[in-house]
Amino acid sequence: MRERGDEWTALMRSAILGDSAAYHRLLKAVTPVLRAAAQRGLARAGQPVDQSEDIVQEVLLAVHLKRHTWDANAPFAPWLFAIARNKLIDWLRRRGRRVFVNIDDFADSLPGDPAPEIPAASEVAVQLQSLPARQREVLQSIAVDSSSIKETAAKFAMSEGAVRVALHRGLASLTTKLRDA
Repeated sequence: MRERGDEWTALMRSAILGDSAAYHRLLKAVTPVLRAAAQRGLARAGQPVDQSEDIVQEVLLAVHLKRHTWDANAPFAPWLFAIARNKLIDWLRRRGRRVFVNIDDFADSLPGDPAPEIPAASEVAVQLQSLPARQREVLQSIAVDSSSIKETAAKFAMSEGAVRVALHRGLASLTTKLRDA
C-alpha cells in the first residue's frame, strides 16, 4: 500500500508539472481503487453498488478540477480518499439513505393487533376547517390537491420556506386535534 501511495504521489507531482502521460497513468491506477471504495461505501449504506461508476466519475472530475489545490509536499492518497469520501457522502445525501423492503416478506412476523383507529374523513375535514386559513390552504394544496411546495408557494405568493413552516404547523395542529378528539 505504501509503495502504491508513493507511486501515486510521484505521478501527481509529474502531472502537476505538465506530464500528461503521468497524469493518465495516475488516473488509470486510482480508478479501480476508487471503484472498489465506492462499492464498499454503497453496500454499507444499503444502496445498489451498480451506482459506483457515477461516484467514481464525480471523484475523477473533482480531482481534475481541484488538482491545483493539492499540496505537492503531502502524500496524494489521503487527499484523493478525502475527495472520494466526500463525493460518496454527497451522492448518498442527494439520493437519500432509504432501504426499501417489501412488507409482504414480514407479514407473518407482524403483530396481529388490529390497526389503530383512523379518524373518518369527515372528522378530518371538520378539524381542517378549525386551522388558521393559511395553514388550511397550504395543507389543502399539498396534501389534497397534490401540489408541490414550489407550486403552492407560487399559488399563495409565499416563499418555499414559509410554505414548509405552514405545512409543518398545520400538520402538527391537525395531529394534536385529531389525537385529542
